[in-house]
Amino acid sequence: MSEDAAERVRETVDAVYRSDSRRVLATLIRLLGDFDLAEEALHDAFAAAVERWPRHGVPAKPRAWLVSAGRFKAIDAMRRRARFDASQAELAERLDAPSSDPAGWEDEGVEDDRLRLIFTCCHPALPPDAQVALTLREVCGLTTEEIAHAFLTAPPTVAQRIVRAKTKIRDARIPYQVPSRAELPDRLDTVLHVVYLVFNEGYSASSGASLTRHDLSGEAIRLGRLLIELLPEPEAVGLLALMLLHESRRAARTSPAGELVLLGDQDRSRWNRDQIAEGAALVERALSSRRFGPFTLQAAIAAVHAEAPGAAATDWAQIVGLYDVLVRADPSPVVELNRAAAVAMRDGPSAGLGLIDAILARGDLGDYHLAHSARADLCRRLGRTAEARASYERALGLTRQAPERRFLERRLGELPD
Repeated sequence: MSEDAAERVRETVDAVYRSDSRRVLATLIRLLGDFDLAEEALHDAFAAAVERWPRHGVPAKPRAWLVSAGRFKAIDAMRRRARFDASQAELAERLDAPSSDPAGWEDEGVEDDRLRLIFTCCHPALPPDAQVALTLREVCGLTTEEIAHAFLTAPPTVAQRIVRAKTKIRDARIPYQVPSRAELPDRLDTVLHVVYLVFNEGYSASSGASLTRHDLSGEAIRLGRLLIELLPEPEAVGLLALMLLHESRRAARTSPAGELVLLGDQDRSRWNRDQIAEGAALVERALSSRRFGPFTLQAAIAAVHAEAPGAAATDWAQIVGLYDVLVRADPSPVVELNRAAAVAMRDGPSAGLGLIDAILARGDLGDYHLAHSARADLCRRLGRTAEARASYERALGLTRQAPERRFLERRLGELPD
């Protein structure tokens, strides 16, 4: 194989890792029954791909090849360890039994391995913060630092949660399966919350050179569709609507040079009308059930934005009204911040600034860069330049996302001396 061809194969391996590594991991966890063993097998499988694919070519089914390679690597490793631990030999023999059909390793049905993995990570025996952290780590492949940033938590704290959660799953023998239909409703809320956090990380990446991570938001939407097939509850429908309506704006959220474009400045002709139509229909479906919750309310807000032909035509009174309901249904400082921004659009920057200052004064969102950037923008609009500069600098010190940093730097540079 020529050097150019080998380089193309290596690029293929990288692309498969980005697109399929978490699916491969989920299947390996099912086959091997252990998180850490599956992670080791995943890395061994991709190392084997880097070595063999340039010589022998890319297999017809790369994901199935990787699952098979990882499984056999794990079995070989256990047999080597069996010299020191007899239990490893027994486990290796059990895993080597011809009970798993390789043809099923490409299955994309409702009983998807990643869906199984989400429900395992979100098992009620685990603390809620551990459920979310473990799912973001194992299902989505986020680093500990990325999860910590999303949680506004120290990385060692997140790492500890993940280790304890894995230990709990192993020691309590938590089953790797989708719950029975009778158990699903009680388990659904946490799963929806986790899927939404996955989407958020993809829609607005917590760090890095790109504003978005399409692989994560696309995966969250795929999982949202699977959840509706499995259990078409109104909030699951509302969550999918919310994700689609936000995702519809992806192309307009950055300039051709990759710079951040705010909602009010976006070219709405670039919004995905098919996703808007599907999202709006799902909002109506969820609202008509009269059993909706916070995700459906957020989707309704997104639908109002989507229906406006331009920023100036946005029905801010309706949006504030929906936020009033949302604050009662799901009170949180972030919801209050979003409501404050809507109030500023309806009633003027002074009204919004007063609400944001009240949130910050009570000690909430002090380390949340969007709170400070929102405050800076309102101060800028009011001509309070010194306060705007201080808030922009505070926001700049808190964000690790390159396009957001450049946006804030531009805003700072545009302030008068």
